This record gives sequence, structure tokens and C-alpha cells, in this order.
Amino acid sequence: MKALLYAAVTVIVLSSPMAFAEDAHHPQDTAAKDATVPRAGFVYTADELGNSISVIDLGTGKVKTTVTPISPHNVQVSHDGRLLLAVGPIAATDHSKGHAHRHNEEERGRLLIYNVETMAIEDIVDIEVGRHPAHVVIDRQDKLAYVTNAEDNHVHIVDVAQRQVVGEIETGAYPHGLRISPDGQEIYVANVNDDTVSVIDAAEAKEVTRIPVGKAPVQVGFTPDGHRVYVSLRDENGVAVIDTAERKKITTVPVGRNPIQVFATPDGRYVYVANEGTRQNPDNTVSVIDTATNSVVATIETGQGAHGVVISADGSYAFIANTYEDTVSIIDTATHEVLQNIKVGRGPNGITFRGAK
Repeated sequence: MKALLYAAVTVIVLSSPMAFAEDAHHPQDTAAKDATVPRAGFVYTADELGNSISVIDLGTGKVKTTVTPISPHNVQVSHDGRLLLAVGPIAATDHSKGHAHRHNEEERGRLLIYNVETMAIEDIVDIEVGRHPAHVVIDRQDKLAYVTNAEDNHVHIVDVAQRQVVGEIETGAYPHGLRISPDGQEIYVANVNDDTVSVIDAAEAKEVTRIPVGKAPVQVGFTPDGHRVYVSLRDENGVAVIDTAERKKITTVPVGRNPIQVFATPDGRYVYVANEGTRQNPDNTVSVIDTATNSVVATIETGQGAHGVVISADGSYAFIANTYEDTVSIIDTATHEVLQNIKVGRGPNGITFRGAK
């Protein structure tokens, strides 16, 4: 574990054209105005270009954005709802809007663990991980977190209570998104640069096989029964479908341009796919895949650069992080309609949901 230097920085009032400096201990609130949004729970976004995390309070309709010492790419709430995990490289000094931050390729990134009740800098647990950490997940017991380190071609295992890395698992080239199977026995990891998905035995903490899926897999998503895994293929404009019993790809579903994140509804009927496109030619859609037919049954227009996807615990709403528009779209899953687009921090990528107590 290695401490970072925390300093006062600028927070932007997103609902106003005016900006002012504010200490990171006192993040600024912005109001979400539309009464049609769900009225309970919280949505968190990793604002990579803003070096910040935004919290949408669905109960009050307010957005709170606070700075972080990293450029967070992904966030994940623990299963007990007490912790927020965020991963990324140390924040760079280049804050030019519209351009990804440049980082020292040899510099190791960080896993930050927040207390969701305070989101206070003084409460952060700061754990050094590998180079270019991309995604993080946590097991059902909230004991072990798994972090993909894209530049190192491995996954770090972090003991949350001990606050330290306790293991390392080799993967394919440039591991990015990962998810744990519903039964907790396996971890699937999307390897962007070798067109495969690594299957990791969680108990043995080792890769047991590698499944070819297609061009540039970015993220994986299990159906709730664990029988299928859906894999976004960024450079193929498709989503691969894996049979987990056979450990092989069974089909590819065409979707929008440059799909990034995928997430299944709690009933397993649908998989939501965020289609980002590119900065030069953004996409602004979400493809909804019917898992019974493995076909797209709806295409929903969101904001530019649809990237992150998460669905509420009851399955009523999908939340989409629009990375080129700095917004989160709230979708009614019953009607496939966008209810509202809410401003958050700059360059939102990863997104996660926490239910109200």
C-alpha cells in the first residue's frame, strides 16, 4: 500500500455555466429536475477525464461530484452497500477537455476504497496495484477484490480487510472488463488484444482456459443463471455469446458501433449493450438483446459515447454513462424509453448502482 498526495482541486457546478474552486472535502451538489426518475438508490460514475466520481442520489434528485487522486475508469459498489471501489492510474496534470490523460506507462495504478456514507478523502483506503488498472469486481462476501491490470496482463487479488494485494493471476493480452459468475466459482476476463476471454478458477486463483470470441473483447456479462456470458466485441460491432458449460462461443449478435459494456437484467430476459462509437464518430445508442433468441429487440437513443451500463436491483431501470456527453441516461426497462439525461463529471466511463437501505 502506498499513499498518494491529496490536494485541493477544482470541482465544477455542472448545472451552471459558471465554475469555481472548491475543496475536495466539500463536493458540489447539482439537481436532477425530472420527476420521472426512480426515487430510491444511488448511481456512481467514474469520471475519467474529470479525475472525479459523481454520485446521483435518486431519492433527492441531486448529483454530487468529488475529485479523486486517480483518473478513475471503473467503479463498483460492494454487495453490502458499504464500500465503493474505484480503479485507475494516478491523475495526470493534463486536463485538456476532450483528450484522454497521458500517464507514465511504467507507473502503477491504484485501487481506492471509499466509505459510501461520506465519500471523504480522509477515509480512503489506497492500495497500489498494477499498470493501467481498468476494472474491479468484488466477491459476494466482500472479502476479495479483483483488479485487471491491462499493461501487465494479469489480475491482482486484493484482500479488502488487509488492504493489500495477496495474489496475481496471469491472463491474456490487455485484460480489461471482468465479472464473477453468479455462483462465485469462476471469473471471466475480456482480453482486448488477443481476442479472447480468460476463465479463472476463483478457488484455485488461476486461469483454466482461454476462449476465442472475436475482435477486441472489452467487457463480459453473466446471465443470472450463469449459463451464458455476453462479451462486447468493440472492433466487430457485435456481442459474442458464450455457453459456460461448454466454455465456447455459440454465436455473435450484431449491435451498434463499438460496443463497450454489457449488463443482463435480473430476470435474465435481456442484455443491455452500450454502443460508444469513437470520439470522431460517436454512437449514442443502447442495443437490447433478447437472450431467448439472441437478437436485438430494441435500440435506444441515449447520449453520445454510451459506455457504461448498470441495471437497478429490481430490474426497473438501466443507467448508461455517456462518456462524450458527460451524462447518465436513465432508461425505463419496461418501455425501453429514456426518462432523463443527468449531467455528471467529465468523461464518465464505469458506472455502478447501490440500492437504498
